[in-house]
Amino acid sequence: MTDIAMIEAARVRLAGHVRRTPLLSSPFLDEIAGRRIFVKPECLQHTGSFKFRGAWSAISALPTEVRAKGVIAFSSGNHAQGVALAARMHGIPSVIVMPSDAPRIKIENTRAYGAEVVLYDRANEDRDAIGERLSRERGLTLIKPFDEPLVIAGQGTTGLEIAKQAKEEGIGKADVLVPTGGGGFISGVALALEAKAPQFRVHPCEPQDFDDVTRSLASGKIERNAAQSGSLCDAIITPQPGDITFPIMSRLCGPGLVVTEDEALHAVVLAFSRLKIVVEPGGAVALAAALFHGETLGDTVIAVCSGGNIDVDVFRLALDKFPA
Repeated sequence: MTDIAMIEAARVRLAGHVRRTPLLSSPFLDEIAGRRIFVKPECLQHTGSFKFRGAWSAISALPTEVRAKGVIAFSSGNHAQGVALAARMHGIPSVIVMPSDAPRIKIENTRAYGAEVVLYDRANEDRDAIGERLSRERGLTLIKPFDEPLVIAGQGTTGLEIAKQAKEEGIGKADVLVPTGGGGFISGVALALEAKAPQFRVHPCEPQDFDDVTRSLASGKIERNAAQSGSLCDAIITPQPGDITFPIMSRLCGPGLVVTEDEALHAVVLAFSRLKIVVEPGGAVALAAALFHGETLGDTVIAVCSGGNIDVDVFRLALDKFPA
């Protein structure tokens, strides 16, 4: 299981390869939210999302002879790009299994990073089965998107940065909001903050109708989403929490926060107009929660913007609905 020692080891492996993203703020966002809002823009990370951290962590930890054979991953886009770039930087082949309805920019970018992309129908095909078959046939190592200790450790380096940056800002206590799909990102962040900033409380943030983590934390058992697609917040849509991540979230996370698709799009526009960053809808759900659902939160909130790989037409939709 992932622990702070694994996260610290991942930090060492990532040094010189990962970007230390800043902690941003805006008085305009503070006024909307009615509290201090800080934003950790992982949309500025390599490949446009935090996923590069976990991909590099897992690939760099493989034995040399195993790594040389190549890796495989399944993803709707951000994990795909993270694995593809990390593999290219290691000089090894990568195969990425992606849903055919993934945003075009994510499919194109994954190919541009040198990966072989295998498309599938997420409504009728099982990506896990496809990935396991190709892994077995080609001798590739499967890099899971969230339910993998080394991936969680890599994502946890974001939490180490948050703890250090918050200390520099004089923040002693805060609610930390994290966009959440399968739970790998928030699990790593929560483990890091448990060790480095125990006064911080971490909350998962999800889109309406795809709030499996929020419901699972409330019920105390893993709940599954009825639908597997159909949201502009595609980056964080997974069937259910992971078997590894759910116990970590259950122990360390506060109640989840759920936002509407329109609230996520509004947050996309506000991030652009007030912070000058580009965020995709799924990556903006934590900021949306901080801005529009802060009733149960404290005076200081740190919202992670987890990804920025947004299609032009979706960005245009957001601007049309909520003119900057």
